[in-house]
Amino acid sequence: MMKYRNIGFFLITAAVFGGTILPLKNLMTSKAGGRFYDYYSHIYLIPVVSAYLFYIRREEIRRSLRPDISLGPILSIAGLIGYGCALLWGKALVEIDQAAWQISALLTAWLGIFLLFWGKEAFRAALFPLLFLFFLVPVPRALMDGFIYVLQVGSTWVTAWIFSLLGVSYYQEGFIFELGRVTIEVAKECSGIRSTMAMVITGILAAYLFLGRNRNRLILMLTILPITILKNGIRIVTLTLLAIYVDQRFLTGGFLHKSGGFLFYIPGLLIFGAILLWLRKKEPKG
Repeated sequence: MMKYRNIGFFLITAAVFGGTILPLKNLMTSKAGGRFYDYYSHIYLIPVVSAYLFYIRREEIRRSLRPDISLGPILSIAGLIGYGCALLWGKALVEIDQAAWQISALLTAWLGIFLLFWGKEAFRAALFPLLFLFFLVPVPRALMDGFIYVLQVGSTWVTAWIFSLLGVSYYQEGFIFELGRVTIEVAKECSGIRSTMAMVITGILAAYLFLGRNRNRLILMLTILPITILKNGIRIVTLTLLAIYVDQRFLTGGFLHKSGGFLFYIPGLLIFGAILLWLRKKEPKG
């Protein structure tokens, strides 16, 4: 009986995750495809990481496998209805919002399938890897624009603060800085959204794997935004000063401008790691 249940579950799982490929493919081939890839190049790693998280918790998940015929079907039906609505009425939305609606509905239906096949205790034990899969869902455009705006404001403030700290003269109007013959704008593309998303995912994983207290996990997560904003401000100031004193092409092209983000991401990651180690030392022994 268990063998057939396993086969049925994995067939349904394959169908559900196969269903997520189409909206992602449509998004990649749309006009928003380039922007999508820039923001979500990590998305294909999410199922792999989630599978690993399932693997390390497999013993806890296996302890109590009792089908849930109450909440499981309700959640599955709700997800399928949501998916049907997305197919019928989602076409009026931009591509990224269509994909977000369809994928979140499919994942909701799959959560119900998991409950139906394995029960509440297994669901509770697997809750983190289950919810981690929702990083497959692209952030809806309005929400993403809001996040980017917050990062722009923060990065602009940090940039101005560092310029003042270094004694660099500038004139600021909104997101624009004028520094003699060089003018820069903290545009959406300069907001640091990619590294912020990478740091959020890394931070959530680190908090789950290495910290036991929810309070410490929350503290760790709250450090992500300041760290990424500080890192981004340092990057903007560095490129600007290189453009002023070395070559203006540091702002218009070249490796540091186009692909050097990871060089500034590493110090941010080191700061984050130091905070993680400090919090880990405060965890109760044993």
